[in-house]
Amino acid sequence: MENNQINNTQQQQDEENVLNLWDLYLVLKANWKWFALSIVACLGLACLYLLWAPKVYTRTASILIKDEQKGGAGMANAYGFADLDMFGVQRNVDNEVIVFKAYRLMHIVAQRLHLDVSYTIKEGLRTVELYRESPVVLSFPDVEEAQSFSFKVTPLSDKEVQLSDFVALDEEGDEVEYDEVQKVALNDTVNTPIGRMVVVPSLYYTDLYYNEAIKVRKSNMAKVVEKYQADLQSALASKTATIINLTLQDVSISRTEDVLNTLISVYNEDAINDKNRVTVNTSNFIADRLVIIEKELGSVDASIEEFKRANQLTDITSETGMYLENTSMYQKEGLSLENQLSLARYIQEYLNDPQKAADLIPANTGISDAGVEQQIAEYNETLLKRDKLISNSSNKNPVVMDLNNSLSAMKQTIIRSIDNLIVGLEIKIRNVRAQEEQLTKRIEAVPSQQKHVLSVERQQKIKEELYLYLLNKREENALSQAITESNTRILDPATGSVDPVSPKSIIVLAAAFILGCAIPAGVIWLIWSMDTKVHTKKEIQDATTIPFLGEIPAQDKKEKSKVVVRSGSRDAVSEAFRIIRTNMDFMRVRAKDMKVVMFTSMNPGAGKTFVSSNLAASLVLMKKRVVLVDLDIRKGTLSGHTHTKAKGATNYLSDKVASIDEIILKDQLVEGLDMIQAGPVPPNPAELLLSDRLDQMFAELRERYDYIIVDNVPAGVVADAPIVNRVADLTIYVVRAGILDRRQLPELERLYQSGQFKNLAIVLNGIEHKRIGYGYGYGYGYGYGYGYGNDDKKKKKEEA
Repeated sequence: MENNQINNTQQQQDEENVLNLWDLYLVLKANWKWFALSIVACLGLACLYLLWAPKVYTRTASILIKDEQKGGAGMANAYGFADLDMFGVQRNVDNEVIVFKAYRLMHIVAQRLHLDVSYTIKEGLRTVELYRESPVVLSFPDVEEAQSFSFKVTPLSDKEVQLSDFVALDEEGDEVEYDEVQKVALNDTVNTPIGRMVVVPSLYYTDLYYNEAIKVRKSNMAKVVEKYQADLQSALASKTATIINLTLQDVSISRTEDVLNTLISVYNEDAINDKNRVTVNTSNFIADRLVIIEKELGSVDASIEEFKRANQLTDITSETGMYLENTSMYQKEGLSLENQLSLARYIQEYLNDPQKAADLIPANTGISDAGVEQQIAEYNETLLKRDKLISNSSNKNPVVMDLNNSLSAMKQTIIRSIDNLIVGLEIKIRNVRAQEEQLTKRIEAVPSQQKHVLSVERQQKIKEELYLYLLNKREENALSQAITESNTRILDPATGSVDPVSPKSIIVLAAAFILGCAIPAGVIWLIWSMDTKVHTKKEIQDATTIPFLGEIPAQDKKEKSKVVVRSGSRDAVSEAFRIIRTNMDFMRVRAKDMKVVMFTSMNPGAGKTFVSSNLAASLVLMKKRVVLVDLDIRKGTLSGHTHTKAKGATNYLSDKVASIDEIILKDQLVEGLDMIQAGPVPPNPAELLLSDRLDQMFAELRERYDYIIVDNVPAGVVADAPIVNRVADLTIYVVRAGILDRRQLPELERLYQSGQFKNLAIVLNGIEHKRIGYGYGYGYGYGYGYGYGNDDKKKKKEEA
């Protein structure tokens, strides 16, 4: 027995150190149908998924950020400290990586591309996006960005479409369906349950889409922006470069490219606007100042105009020269007029002088009046003619007298003419003096006027120069704004492979295959991990040191015979009993006499009757004298297999039969096997087994037989087994695979260590062939319920 324990220990260590790949193979072989079914199902689902899942494409754009930092950054790069950032320089590109994912920029992109409106169509199981290829384009004049709804558009003809399946989301986020179906004309504004809309045909509107339902979905703009913002990947190409890679995945290649390219465009516009913010503010300031200066300059011009109009001025300098010239002219004219006035007064005095009444009047004196000069000339001519006549005649000459009268009249005319001339000259002199005085005043007022005009003109000139300066700056500012350059350069626009990144058929099918293998493996592992029953020899040997006699495969469910060991049988069960029979010989090391073999178990249904009867049949085949004793006097399961009503052990124990021969039945179950049935169920089975009659019975049987096989009750249920064990030489503990809990093995070990049962050994019954090699996936259909008491119905059921 010690050698057996050593061998078992060595075998256990060898099994623990060997990777049981063969066991794994056996598990797979035993459950191949489940694995095959799972793999086929998973691959089928994977194929359906590949036919259903939208194809996702990826696009990447590369942008170079122009690094305008100088000074410390340049020195850091020059000396190789850029990675260490020893000079504390923060690169702008790190900020721009985050700027590209800004919500505001993506919101502008979504608005420009109308990303909140999508057009899809069913092609088989897959939903295909019709971005830029939709036969109809819809606009919603009254819809807000936060609204969400969907409906279907079905082209019916070249002039009409059908709107149906309206679904909108209310304020609480619940779907509201409308059963209304509308047929509307193209290019018309129509009222629908979700608001006004206009259906416009595109270049793709052909008869190919007639009666094809196109699903139009209007999503919440904020959620669309958040989705694209989350999907966008912005990262540096390398730590030492200022190149940013923008990556986006979507079901539409053109939409992905448009989003990335538009995002770059919006980013550049935003960067330029940011740079031009000072320029724009300057332009606004210049525009405001120009308006103010235009008003002020107009006010100054109006002031100069009003002042010149009030003072009758045009050009003060030229007018001042003209004033001086006119003053000189008026002075000369006044002097001439005064000379004329003096001559006229001289002539007047001359004419009024009585002493010079007979003298000639001075002629050609410079009087400007030609009439007076003519009159004086005529007077002098007449006077000379008179004097000539007087010299040739006397004063009494009538001709002389006529001439004297004429001269007197002419002289009076000349005097009146001279008087008139003097009055006229005096008037002219006063006018000339007045003009001269006025010009003098104007000349005197010129300095103050010129000072005022110069002051106003100085303001005018300043404002004009400022106005021209602002106009010049406005042009410079506009030119600067027009030539502002972005701080980025597009290296590669949005490009990528035409092959979808998901779903990847190979990966999906491989994952489906792995999942198909993992599901049954996981189920098997779960069953194993949750299973606390004993199934294998290794589990018993790992938990106990009890000698192990052998394993008995599970009996075929179609096999109804309780005794399967027969002459010439070569099945696995028969060979298992032969192995047990052989291993029993090694037990003789501990027990010199090995005639009485008692069978018991921890719980009902272990198969004690099956094992005991077949072991007995196996011993009979060795030409041994064997008797099979049914001491399960509470139920008598073994006795029920004979279908023979006869006296049994209880009759002998209760001293109702005198000879043991009365209870021995010949050739029961198999030829050559004697049997003692249990007999009637006594009211006191434990006390009956404690009587001396049991010892007498087994003493007599020892003399007659080579082996006495005792079928007993379970040791863990009633006290009969320990009582009967006093007559046993070997106790075989039958453990039924799949019934005994592993947590009961320590209790079994305690029974062995305590020596409560003589020469305790274990037989594992009901091993599934799928379990051999510690595999899993067992199933056992053999066994029966065990009860104690007078239950005829259960007994009849077992016999059936």
